[in-house]
Amino acid sequence: MPLAAPDVVRLFTVGSSYDCSQRMTATVTALPGAPLALPSGKVAACDPFIGLGDDLDPFTAEVDPGTYPIVLSVVEIARGEVREVVDERVAAAWLQVSDKPTVEWTLALSDGQAPDDLDDTEFFGYGVDAGTGCFVDATAGAPLGDLLAEDYELLEAALFGEENSMVRAPAVLTDPKSGHSLVAFSSGWGDGHYPTWVGRSIDGTITGFVTEFFVVPQPGRDPVDE
Repeated sequence: MPLAAPDVVRLFTVGSSYDCSQRMTATVTALPGAPLALPSGKVAACDPFIGLGDDLDPFTAEVDPGTYPIVLSVVEIARGEVREVVDERVAAAWLQVSDKPTVEWTLALSDGQAPDDLDDTEFFGYGVDAGTGCFVDATAGAPLGDLLAEDYELLEAALFGEENSMVRAPAVLTDPKSGHSLVAFSSGWGDGHYPTWVGRSIDGTITGFVTEFFVVPQPGRDPVDE
């Protein structure tokens, strides 16, 4: 079996608390959001500093073209019994597509990927080398990639425009020529390899996509998997 899906509802409920290693506790404290335009409905996720371009692969699960909210699960990390806050991180990012109840979360796949190819606890995901993830329409990969190739500081300014805004709020970057945009956010503890999950309702409707950053433990998983 591939890696088990997280408890998304708990991840995005303010006040949810997790016992972590080394006497640390993580508590969901904020759910900041920003809108993402998906003109083609072809959803992609990547590290925007290294993953954008003509070869950006969308997930096979497509949605109706439109604009959808992206919400971050921000957790405070506290130490010891006195709960001294020592850090703040983005635990997950949720592209919310439908209000229908989600009955199942499965790995979001791109062409050529199959769950049967995965061993226990393995997953498909995207690599992060700049501490940042994003959701974006796949057709925006080339123009936004060209924009950042000319001036990557545009995205840095959007991420760090306010003190610690990279954690406390998602950043929207728009290409002034094409009008394409992306929504970027801090990737948990930083660089790594992270899965995205697609949710579906009882009738098969896609309800959303969640990228998880392994900041908090999840039921049924060995900690070494995270």
